[in-house]
Amino acid sequence: MNNSLSSIGAVLAAVFISSVSQLLLKTGANKSYPTLIRQYLNPYVISGYGLMVISTLLFILAYHLGLGYKSGPVYEALAYPLILIFSFLFLHERMTPRKIIGNLIIVTGIIVFHL
Repeated sequence: MNNSLSSIGAVLAAVFISSVSQLLLKTGANKSYPTLIRQYLNPYVISGYGLMVISTLLFILAYHLGLGYKSGPVYEALAYPLILIFSFLFLHERMTPRKIIGNLIIVTGIIVFHL
């Protein structure tokens, strides 16, 4: 049971970090830079990819701690609603009905998977 809780904790941390990573990458993509190299080597992009590596390592740790292989992608899908919320709060993006319905379908799928 302890390994199960540890693996769930690692997955939830990975999902959160992955969501923050996506925000950083999008912020970096929305800015304009004088050169092509600066476009890819800026703090937002470097931080975003660094966090993505950390997220991947946390997923590997979760699998090592006993997360089932069929459960991993289901938990990873939690990032989509989280990104929607973060984008609304921090990037001031609109929550369109289409985005909300799509995320509700994702959450419904996660709930059905666990039933």
